[in-house]
Amino acid sequence: MTPDSLLALLEDQTVMLPLACSVVAGLLIGIEREFRGKPAGLRTHALVCLASAMMTLLALRMDQWSVSLPPDTQIITDMSRMPHAILTGIGFLGAGVIFREGPSVQGLTTAASVWYTAALGIVFGAGLLELGAIGTVVAILVLILFRLFQRVMPPRPVIRLDVVVPQDSPLDGNVLSTVLTRIGLTAGPISWSQDVALAQRRYKLLASGLDQRIDCDAVARAVRETAALHKLTVVPLDRDTGN
Repeated sequence: MTPDSLLALLEDQTVMLPLACSVVAGLLIGIEREFRGKPAGLRTHALVCLASAMMTLLALRMDQWSVSLPPDTQIITDMSRMPHAILTGIGFLGAGVIFREGPSVQGLTTAASVWYTAALGIVFGAGLLELGAIGTVVAILVLILFRLFQRVMPPRPVIRLDVVVPQDSPLDGNVLSTVLTRIGLTAGPISWSQDVALAQRRYKLLASGLDQRIDCDAVARAVRETAALHKLTVVPLDRDTGN
């Protein structure tokens, strides 16, 4: 390596432009993840995209490699192996940001964004700059606009309640719905059953809410304070929240 060769490389737009585009794409996607406070943020996405672009350029420029081979050696190359290796390796990095928090699985969206950023780096490294630019814009729209759309969608069930009360208890379906509303939950259809022999009534329902992180103790406390109970079961539903 000489100063002249280094300067020539810096002036080579077929190399520097894909690398610059990959950094910008990684930064744009990483900003959204950084703003959300996710474990893989701006620097991670930028480095993943840049590294993928560099490795792709490396595979495309095998004729420039410094290597000594025996005479009459034949080299058979398959450029598709490098993207396959990149995306496979990124899978391990993505798995590191997925974790379970209570009833929810967190980090799937971040893992997908890391994998997608690596794919963008491959696209830029292959010289398909327009396709990479379109892919970057689409990724940002998915991460930002779809989150806004998700907020106006109907809330999903987050807990299952099973409440058993004495026959003469003031607690009924309407009272139970009101209690859940006060703590930010919406009661779904309520099933009702009666055991004449034991003189008790039973209510079963699913409750939905926008916040997937449900404090079961708070739910149980709110229901217990309403009336005397024979039995109360609060079961969080296993939901994939992505993020």
